[in-house]
Amino acid sequence: MHSKFKLYSVFNGIIHIIFLLNILMYFNNGWVIMQSTEKAEKNVKTSEKTAVEGRKVSLPCPLSTPSREKAYMVLWFKNDVKIPIYSFDVRGKPLQLARHWSAPEIFGSRAKFNTDVEPATLDIDDIRRHDEGVYRCRVDFRTAQTQSFRYNLTVIILPEYPVVLNRWGRQLNGTTLGPKEEGDDVLLTCRVVGGRPPPQVRWLVNGLIVDEQVEQQTGDVTENRLMWPSVQRSDLNSIFTCQAINTPLVEARESSYVLDLHLKPLTVDIVNKRLPLVADRRYEIQCESAGSRPNAIITWYKGKRQLRRTKDEALNNVTKSILNFVPSTDDDGKSITCRAENPKVSGLFLETTWKIEVIYPPLVSLRLGSTLIVDDIKEGDDLYMECQIQANPKFSKMYWMHDGVLISHNASARVIRSNQSLVLQKITRNSSGNYSCSAINAEGETVSNQLPLRVKYAPVCTVDKTIIVGAFRNENLNVICDVHADPPPRSFKWKFNSSGETYELSKDRHYRNGSRSNLQYTPIMDQDYGTLTCIGQNEVGEQAVPCVFQVILAALPSPVRNCSINNQTQHSLEIQCLPSYDGGLPQIFLLELIATKSGKLRLNLTNADEPLFIIESLDAYTSYDTYGDDALKVVIFSVNQKGRSHGVVVKEFIFDNSIESRAAITNAALDLSPVLLGVLFTLLLLCSVIFAKVYCNRASTTMRDLNSDMKQNMNSISYKHDTQKNTRWENGDGKTKDLKSSMDMQEDEKDPDVIPHGKKTEKTLNAVSKTDNYGLNNDDDTVTNTEWTCGSVNSYYNQFMHQNTRLKETSSLSTESTLIASTPKSQSIASNCHIEVTSSLSTNPFQTSKVNGEISSNTIDYDFNINAIKTLLMTTKVPESCV
Repeated sequence: MHSKFKLYSVFNGIIHIIFLLNILMYFNNGWVIMQSTEKAEKNVKTSEKTAVEGRKVSLPCPLSTPSREKAYMVLWFKNDVKIPIYSFDVRGKPLQLARHWSAPEIFGSRAKFNTDVEPATLDIDDIRRHDEGVYRCRVDFRTAQTQSFRYNLTVIILPEYPVVLNRWGRQLNGTTLGPKEEGDDVLLTCRVVGGRPPPQVRWLVNGLIVDEQVEQQTGDVTENRLMWPSVQRSDLNSIFTCQAINTPLVEARESSYVLDLHLKPLTVDIVNKRLPLVADRRYEIQCESAGSRPNAIITWYKGKRQLRRTKDEALNNVTKSILNFVPSTDDDGKSITCRAENPKVSGLFLETTWKIEVIYPPLVSLRLGSTLIVDDIKEGDDLYMECQIQANPKFSKMYWMHDGVLISHNASARVIRSNQSLVLQKITRNSSGNYSCSAINAEGETVSNQLPLRVKYAPVCTVDKTIIVGAFRNENLNVICDVHADPPPRSFKWKFNSSGETYELSKDRHYRNGSRSNLQYTPIMDQDYGTLTCIGQNEVGEQAVPCVFQVILAALPSPVRNCSINNQTQHSLEIQCLPSYDGGLPQIFLLELIATKSGKLRLNLTNADEPLFIIESLDAYTSYDTYGDDALKVVIFSVNQKGRSHGVVVKEFIFDNSIESRAAITNAALDLSPVLLGVLFTLLLLCSVIFAKVYCNRASTTMRDLNSDMKQNMNSISYKHDTQKNTRWENGDGKTKDLKSSMDMQEDEKDPDVIPHGKKTEKTLNAVSKTDNYGLNNDDDTVTNTEWTCGSVNSYYNQFMHQNTRLKETSSLSTESTLIASTPKSQSIASNCHIEVTSSLSTNPFQTSKVNGEISSNTIDYDFNINAIKTLLMTTKVPESCV
């Protein structure tokens, strides 16, 4: 075992010695070859190669000979260094398995010999500045002569990216140049640092070279300045590029900027113009603008005032604005301006103007003449009014109105219309009122304001005729002089004229109450009857025509005569009489329908012209009686200012409406059995007993009330007689306390479903003396004489006369009817009478008379038959639910 190991060691040592000998022989041969190669390489031509720092370069080195012998060894050298920096060993191997070696301090892994291309190349990545030099490639063959290739490699250092400065030397940021305005100059400086060889700096606009001249180069800094004058709208979005280039191997280094411009609008237009415009109507007006950069802002102006009710919209460099516009009458002839303005630059705007026409109804105002004083216009003055009219289109017609009544030109009446003025000459108090004017054009009619005109005038009488005043001797009269005046009168004068003698009455006999003067006058002798005149005075002047009152000796009217019944039917009749002496005063005629037994008033009618009366629905006036009245009687009176006459009873009229008559008719019409007749007779007897009992109780109660009222009246006679005058003046203007009861009665009449029940006591100053509760004598055709004052009969008389003046226009017969007594003799009615009378010669104001052993007072008892009322309401078609 040990001997074998020794043998192996000897064998190994022999092999190493042989290998060393071969190496020595190789190097010796190589050195010889190298000496001969160096001599041949001195004659090799050097090729120029350029590489860009950081990029890749390929140095060619062919591996074949003309005899097509393959390479044996490839070595690369740099500059004059004898030691290879890269080797490619193909000895004894296929070309694909050749051994590569790169000097780590030179290339390391950056270099690789590439045999996949023809010719083969040494590819060097990431060229660095120190890689620059002369490179030599030597290719050895086994038998052929060695080949050499020589390259001078130049490394190009690229410059830095250009920096662009504005005219103030500040570096531009971003990629936008501007924004500029039209007409501005563009001044830019391109600065490039570094680069080997020094770069070429140039300016390009939209890819075209416009400037290659270098203005300044200091050290490794190169500058080129560009002057681009007066930019235009066409220069928008132009690309300004600065390039730095020092080799064609790579693209030039550059910095580019896009030119931005602020442009004013190219167009502005109001697209929906329409004329004319109607005042106070809403319109939408549209304005469009294009060409502005950025999009324009549209503003609207009316004259110099900006309008703000707009709605804006911008799309594709077009701006639209809609104005919500309501023209007024003052806008006629004004201009609407649409202005499109660049929002970034003031002054870059474009505008269009539209002059509008506005049509509207006339604007009318009325005023008094400038030289007139409104509060100092008196009767007899001249005045003029001016109607100011503004209209488009011009007004075609014009009218003047006074209290709504059209005023026409009338020179004879001193009413003159001239253009837009109205002249009133010698005006009167009737000229007072509200004046207005109106104008009409195609758009409509307008009425002006109301101009109130107050015309001051001296007092004038409210009644333009002589007032007849009837009076007894020693009767205290209150004569009222009522005048119209503006301003109200401040004093009055009263004069009396009798048989040509005129004298002024003392001031203590009359006093002023507003526009009235009240005179206390008492005629005693015949010489005291005559003419009273009243004259008022205010600040305008004295009354020109006095108010005249003719005081005459008056009496009660005489009763009517020759009364007859005409056209009598089952339900109606007509009564006509002849009038008698009126007592010296106008008279009216009064009819009263009275129940015979109870004396209750069922109806009253009044006629102011003649004693002619028509009574209808007679059965309705007896059906509601509860005392078994079987007849009605008619009493007719003549009434004047001093009272009423004796009543005339129309005896021929008897309306039979008894229960027995109706029962007889019913029994005759029906065929009743004896049993039924007995039952009916029993019921009738029972009802009669009950009715008689109720009647007796009610009669006794009435007698007690009458006696009590009579005693109270007799006790108050003397006091009332002494204080008659004061009592009359306490209620004022002839309105007694009975007025309230009268108004109550009137209110009841307004609602026929509300029927009063109870006792109504008359309170007149002069009571009526009556028999059978209504002044009827059993042995005479007339009614006892009665006397009413202005507060009672006179009030009723004058009120009726005042109303009758209007009723005469449509009917000569005036009637007033109610189911119950709507106007008792004692009722007070609001009066327009001018004379209030208190007679010291009249009979006692409260009178009673004893008839058939009973005392009559002025108490009227109302009782009603409910079934009769129901029947009446049903016959007049009143709804049954209401009944």
